[in-house]
Amino acid sequence: MSFHHPLVLWLLVLPILWCFWQWVRKGRPITLPLDHGRQKRGGSLRFFTNLAGTAPGILLTVAVLLLAGPRKAAPPKDVRVMNNIILCVDVSGSMGSPFGNGTRYSAAVEAARAFCHYRKGDAFGLTIFGNEYVHWVPPTPELSAISSAMDYIDPKRLPFGGTLIALALRGCRDELQQTAKDGDKAVILITDGESADFGGGGDRAVADEMAEAGIRVFGIVIDGDSAGLETITSATRGKLFMAGDRSAMPGIFADIDRMQKARFKQVADEWVDDYRALTLLGLSVAALYALSLLGLRYNPW
Repeated sequence: MSFHHPLVLWLLVLPILWCFWQWVRKGRPITLPLDHGRQKRGGSLRFFTNLAGTAPGILLTVAVLLLAGPRKAAPPKDVRVMNNIILCVDVSGSMGSPFGNGTRYSAAVEAARAFCHYRKGDAFGLTIFGNEYVHWVPPTPELSAISSAMDYIDPKRLPFGGTLIALALRGCRDELQQTAKDGDKAVILITDGESADFGGGGDRAVADEMAEAGIRVFGIVIDGDSAGLETITSATRGKLFMAGDRSAMPGIFADIDRMQKARFKQVADEWVDDYRALTLLGLSVAALYALSLLGLRYNPW
């Protein structure tokens, strides 16, 4: 046990002095006829009477301890370690192609939005790319920002031509290194095409860079070519998924959720008030002192 206000404990001198006085005081003796008799000195009775007389001192001790603010360390609790995940979405013109009852992009957005909402407690960012990339939303635990941002992105209206996946992944790496100080880091790449910057070992180079930065890459290829992405996902302990139809998207994100598990750490650096033991002690002593007043006390003369 420790105290919020330890300086108050100096007041404990008062109950100590009270108890000491109670045991050494002689009172005001008055000679009575029975004092000349042969009765016993009553040592045992004197002991219990003095003990009862110290009860006010004990109550004062309890009061001082309560004023000092008793506290104890809170039991350790598990705190979720935030994952930092960037949704890196291809918005080149081909993502506007028909896919099921919508487009490739709409299928990706629909599944990604659902994924964000059942990963509560993580920070999500949104990066869009084609032959360039834009960090549309930095990693944030405010999931509504991601959902709202997706409503304003339309591949048919954006001036992105071509697909440069390695460039976009390096941009996501830089963003995570700058904004994510704690927790795991991951990129979920959603695309439908072959990257123009994977040639000449470009896929292996970016895979090594992402692995060195400790960033897992999960790739989702929507009705397209996966060349080079297998190298990146395997090197970073991620996984590549092929979405041949719209119904496959929710299952893919469910698999990613199982692979990117939440971690917890124990935190025990908080203090909580601890008045219970002292309160029960004070009430018990007060009750015993009240009973002692029925007869276990010195005469006032």
